[in-house]
Amino acid sequence: MKNKWLVMLISALCLFNFGFTKTKSTVQNYFSEKQFNSFFPRRNNFYSYTSFIKAVSSLSFIKIRIEKRGEWIYKITRTDKRTGQETVVRQDQDWNEAWAKTMPYRTFSIHYTDFCSSNDINVNKKELAAFFAHIAHETRNGINNKYNDGLMLNHELDTNVNYIAANVNYPAVNGKKYYGRGPIQLSYNSNYGFASDCIFGDKNILLKNPSLVNTDAITAFETAIYFWMTPQGTKPSCHDVITGKWEPTAAEIQKGYKAGFGMTINIVNGALECNKGTEMSAMKDRMGFYRYFLKKFDIKDSDYYCDCAKMQPFPV
Repeated sequence: MKNKWLVMLISALCLFNFGFTKTKSTVQNYFSEKQFNSFFPRRNNFYSYTSFIKAVSSLSFIKIRIEKRGEWIYKITRTDKRTGQETVVRQDQDWNEAWAKTMPYRTFSIHYTDFCSSNDINVNKKELAAFFAHIAHETRNGINNKYNDGLMLNHELDTNVNYIAANVNYPAVNGKKYYGRGPIQLSYNSNYGFASDCIFGDKNILLKNPSLVNTDAITAFETAIYFWMTPQGTKPSCHDVITGKWEPTAAEIQKGYKAGFGMTINIVNGALECNKGTEMSAMKDRMGFYRYFLKKFDIKDSDYYCDCAKMQPFPV
């Protein structure tokens, strides 16, 4: 009888640790709905505290394993921790080619539950400050240097821009436009497809229905968290950079790369904002928002390298 109960206890613990019922997210512990509204006093009601917390919670059950041959040949496996189901959501057509198998192989996992949930409270607050700085800048409507104009736009003003690029894995759907939407202003069919694979396990959900990102607030916030947590191409993730998990290689140091908030600017929009000097207005605006949110969370980042004025952008 004792052995029977022991087996049952071990089984229960295994289920719990595997993630069927567990979520590590503690974001809601760092600020209330009232504080969230005060962070973004001019926000569009589309962006609610409840939607943000639900997006964090929903994604916390998702794990992504990315395998790469070279820099651009991917295999992506998605695990839903609630059910334990593993699904290969992407395997590039060259994955099993003999020449591809000679390429350098890397694999890494993204646990979305790690978003702002380290054991260090100040690291979590710093990450929230950096994340909020970027989504505030991306969605502001005008610059008044008060930094109270974030989360105002749920899509970019010019909806005539298609942002369509040739992509074998994530081809554009006829008649659909992939202009910037949501808190991070997700753009291009390739990003909509990649986000959809990770969030939903099906690239077609956002490729066929890109408007979900500006009509469903939970999905909107999920795309921002996905972008923040998921490295792509030669870029590290913003999460790894701002939490100190990423360190530049010798070759990256030669390109001006340094840990800190400035590196997250390079990841988000380096081609347009980095290596253009200290007076680049968009870069300065992101920096201003970062300082604004550091103050809101009552923390300091005295060692950060804040700008990307001398950083080479990542290749597109």
